[in-house]
Amino acid sequence: MLESLRALAAPAVLQRLTLLINHVLASETAATHRLRGHAGRRLAVRLGDWPELLPDPPPLVFAITPAGLLDWLGAEPDAVTAPADLQVRIDARNPALALLQGLGGQRPRIEVSGDAALAADVSWLFENLRWDLEDDLARVVGDVPAREIARVAGWIGAALREAATRLARWTGGSDPAGPPPR
Repeated sequence: MLESLRALAAPAVLQRLTLLINHVLASETAATHRLRGHAGRRLAVRLGDWPELLPDPPPLVFAITPAGLLDWLGAEPDAVTAPADLQVRIDARNPALALLQGLGGQRPRIEVSGDAALAADVSWLFENLRWDLEDDLARVVGDVPAREIARVAGWIGAALREAATRLARWTGGSDPAGPPPR
């Protein structure tokens, strides 16, 4: 049953994720300009060391469109078998910790292989693109409420960063205060 639920939900989630990524890309003309030069190329994202207890994630294979945006190819039969121009492998051995760290602004360990020019542009995107949540909220709720929501979200983000840092130290055993009390 869990597998059939995943089969139904995963495509919808990845289509929405692709829309969000494209929204962020479209908000920065330099980003779409960089990707336009790679139109037609394929980018595969692999989640390495995925826990065996969890269902396998769907294929994360994207094509770069002539507009400099991404098109998720997971629904196509050859999405997994056709070679990608760039492969990005993300360390996902602990998805919950990775998600917590991501929400806190930390990036997971990433390995990249394939086309060097595309890798350089994708690396630039990872380093320079940010979702301006406050600006998007302001379009819906107005400037003042959006500013307050962003301020609260900043506090929550700082708390998540601190929690992720402490958890990483605790699980890695590098906390100078020693192991946690039992």
